[in-house]
Amino acid sequence: MKGTLALLLLAALLAGCSPKYDWRDYRSADAPYAVLLPGKPATQTRAIKLDQLAVSMTMAATEIDGVVFAIGSAQLADAAQAPAALAAMQRAMVSNIGGTVSSRRTLAGGAVEVEASGGNMRLSGRFLAQGRQIYQIVVVGPPQKIDAETLETFFSSFKPQ
Repeated sequence: MKGTLALLLLAALLAGCSPKYDWRDYRSADAPYAVLLPGKPATQTRAIKLDQLAVSMTMAATEIDGVVFAIGSAQLADAAQAPAALAAMQRAMVSNIGGTVSSRRTLAGGAVEVEASGGNMRLSGRFLAQGRQIYQIVVVGPPQKIDAETLETFFSSFKPQ
């Protein structure tokens, strides 16, 4: 009986020590980028509209503890469409959480960083274009479950290629 109890306690201790995030390198088969994701992603491609612009968007996403980490990518017919497409992506993501933007800033390299909240959801996202390729890199979930270190690991790992 003592042996069984000791094994159960050891198993519980080891489970408590297991990392919440299992960061792994992910390289998209559909778009030229690499990123670290905190779990094995699911991918899906579907037709969407960014305002009046129809595109085929591929999403790679994983959910950890109620927080979604996702990268969306699409190729435009013309690089001149990128500013309007990125603005539409931002509006759609904020609308998805019924949120309002609390901050928006342009980063070095032209990416736009957006913070928004709505209800019990927080959205942290980066939106950028590389030629005709557009990207949305987002984290969405309950604010208390999203920390600065995790955001930094995820966002800084994204590398368009």
